[in-house]
Amino acid sequence: MLSEERIKLMTKMAAYEENEGKRYMAIGSYFRSDYMGKQVLHSVISATIAFMLLVGLYIFYHMETLMQDIYKMDLIGLGKKVLTNYAEFVAVYAVLTYIIYSFRYSRARKSLRKYYNHLKQLLALYDIENNGR
Repeated sequence: MLSEERIKLMTKMAAYEENEGKRYMAIGSYFRSDYMGKQVLHSVISATIAFMLLVGLYIFYHMETLMQDIYKMDLIGLGKKVLTNYAEFVAVYAVLTYIIYSFRYSRARKSLRKYYNHLKQLLALYDIENNGR
């Protein structure tokens, strides 16, 4: 016999699994430290590529000035300045990534807890129905 309460619960769970559940279940399969480490590593790599592109575009745009003044420049000082700017850029990017993905992970865990509670309710409904026979 089909229980209306059980059908509503199963429909709600199926809708969750089809929509946000896919993304949240993928996130929930990681430990927090593993998930955060992976995301921060990805962001550091992305920030490095973005910084290289920005420096490359800057050099390309100011090529004439750079070629005229290359012998007058303090190349070691310029290298230190570029490395300092790179470290600051990557640090800000990594901190923002940590904050954003920490929030996403906690939201996913909270949502999955709710989903698992629904699974427990469904199991309890099945147990009640089977024991009633």
